[in-house]
Amino acid sequence: MTAISTLTRPTASGKQAASVEFRNVTKRYGSVTAVDDVSFTIEPGQLVTLLGPSGCGKTTTLRMIAGLEMVSAGQILIGGRDVTNLSAADRDVSMVFQSYALFPHMSVLENVAYGPSVQGASRKDAQAMAMEKLALVGLTGLEKRAPSELSGGQQQRVAVARALVLEPQVLLFDEPLSNLDAKLRRRVREDIRELQQNLNLTVAYVTHDQEEALAVSDRIIVMSNSRIAQTGTPRELYEEPADLFVADFIGDANILNGTVVELAGLRAHVQIDRLKIDLPHRGVMQGPVKLAVRPDAVLLNEGAAGPGEVSGQVKKASYLGTQIEYEVASPMGELFVVQYGRKEPIAPGTAVSISLDRQRGVAIVPGA
Repeated sequence: MTAISTLTRPTASGKQAASVEFRNVTKRYGSVTAVDDVSFTIEPGQLVTLLGPSGCGKTTTLRMIAGLEMVSAGQILIGGRDVTNLSAADRDVSMVFQSYALFPHMSVLENVAYGPSVQGASRKDAQAMAMEKLALVGLTGLEKRAPSELSGGQQQRVAVARALVLEPQVLLFDEPLSNLDAKLRRRVREDIRELQQNLNLTVAYVTHDQEEALAVSDRIIVMSNSRIAQTGTPRELYEEPADLFVADFIGDANILNGTVVELAGLRAHVQIDRLKIDLPHRGVMQGPVKLAVRPDAVLLNEGAAGPGEVSGQVKKASYLGTQIEYEVASPMGELFVVQYGRKEPIAPGTAVSISLDRQRGVAIVPGA
């Protein structure tokens, strides 16, 4: 019983949320390898994001979970059941597409009731199931409207309700917020996350937006060049990037050259120009290293540099309301810096002193 419970877990509806497992999965299109020997597990009830730039293989991976693409090699299991050779219709999964894919000639209610109707439910039962899911996504009262009469956010909710109505073991999202404006994206991603947690759904979520992935995910799988670059929690990926690609892709980072001058237990004493900083050594040896320094970990003060500081000059300042962004010239290279809570930007051309706050995000990048 213990082994089975790790593969499935009851959802709020009583149906089992399922694990998803890839075992050395490869997908080829002729001579092109879109996904190369990928292995991972999504635990029941978790939201895991596949994140990466265009062409990295994340959407192909999602489509293989759905059964819309068949694997060239390897094995896919859902809830411990081998579904590698099963069609999309024989897998208990639903997908929310980037384009929403709503039927324009059907009402909201008819769109959501379509799935149960196709599976043989009576019109009355299908509509009752649809009404329940529309209430769940906050669209009660809009049942008779056409999709064209809804906002983008409302259309996205209809697409989610239509995917939920069949109560799938696994719910898949393919760039679900890319057609929405910035403020609406934030609201809808919060809705999706709340729904996923309340219903204990297993979700695989594809995006190229790092902020979106950090906001909604239990775990993130970062893909690059058809392979997995790193898997971890949002905090692990942000604070402990496995390589330069992840460091640069997950949030903004200044990649600086430094030197490990001494190792002491799990710590490394690092010299960066005139700056000295103590960091977890992350397996590196003494000598040259690369460091990922987050923009808000670079501290600026107007005036000449003091002991243990580096001199710099503000090249550009941009006021963004809650924050001010700077480009700063320094002996360490050009720095991207973010300051929060400051009302007036430091004027371009101003001399500044530079120091680092390791608590805000400074990490040695292993193997760089």
